[in-house]
Amino acid sequence: MSASDSNNPSDYNPTPPQIHLTIPPELAGLRFDQALQKLLPEYSRSRLQEWIKHEYAILSGQPATPKQTVWGGERVSVAPQAAPEENAYVAEEIALAIVHEDDGLIVIDKPAGLVVHPGSGNWQGTLLNALLHHAPQLAGIPRAGIVHRLDKDTSGLLVVAKTLTAQTDLVRQLQARSVKREYLALVQGDLAHDGSVEAPLGRHPIHRTKMAIVSDGKPATTHYRVLEHYPQHTLVECRLETGRTHQIRVHMLSIGHPLAGDPVYGGKPANLPPAVREATKALGRQALHARRLGLIHPLSHEFMEWHSAIPADLATLLEVLHGAA
Repeated sequence: MSASDSNNPSDYNPTPPQIHLTIPPELAGLRFDQALQKLLPEYSRSRLQEWIKHEYAILSGQPATPKQTVWGGERVSVAPQAAPEENAYVAEEIALAIVHEDDGLIVIDKPAGLVVHPGSGNWQGTLLNALLHHAPQLAGIPRAGIVHRLDKDTSGLLVVAKTLTAQTDLVRQLQARSVKREYLALVQGDLAHDGSVEAPLGRHPIHRTKMAIVSDGKPATTHYRVLEHYPQHTLVECRLETGRTHQIRVHMLSIGHPLAGDPVYGGKPANLPPAVREATKALGRQALHARRLGLIHPLSHEFMEWHSAIPADLATLLEVLHGAA
């Protein structure tokens, strides 16, 4: 069993024993990586090539290249390395901004740049890894208690369950759309009035890493309220009934007001004042912050609510916009 199949970070061996081999005569004339694949068929050729390149597989005591020819009789030493996904459930000492913690849940104020859950390209250094270090008992709960996510570059509040019962309760609240989630979003253009977007979301039919409004997507509803007008921008409050991937980003794009700084859905607005352009570039992410979270506590059954202040990077951009008004 790999760690990706388990919630227990001790279920795998991160340092498998070294393997010592001798290239047999019948493999003479093959490339080193080809010979290794025949000798170690349980590993993919691409993984073996990576081990050779990083000197975890050496030939006759010396570093080699995947294309190097072998002639038979050479000694090979291989130090197998766990695949990145096999380290996904390893506890890591990563600082957490904990807004609230009790026996049932943890409320985190997530900074921009922190990935919530391990996945392709981000197998370590995630919120899940940090949670396993902070509360090791979360290893016994699916997804370490995570019940909803924020995009990597979205800042703000999210809740984590500390028990299986609490997780089940919170998931049901999310399904019932009773969890109150409120975001601050700075959108491009002059948004004249409040409104709602109700449009189904799914994978983009061509660009599979993006989301889009598609007829067979999952139902999604976003309510927005105008808070303040800036030059070529509007600050809005967004309330979610559903929590689909990239929901606010795609919904606001669909009405012609993509989020400022969004590298995926935002585009590059023309004719911005230089100071605003530089401040948006310095933000380096979509201008989106989860500022309010409200729910029924799974143990006390009382309604609880938490708030998060505007992070410094977004506050700086708003100051520049205010000065440009």
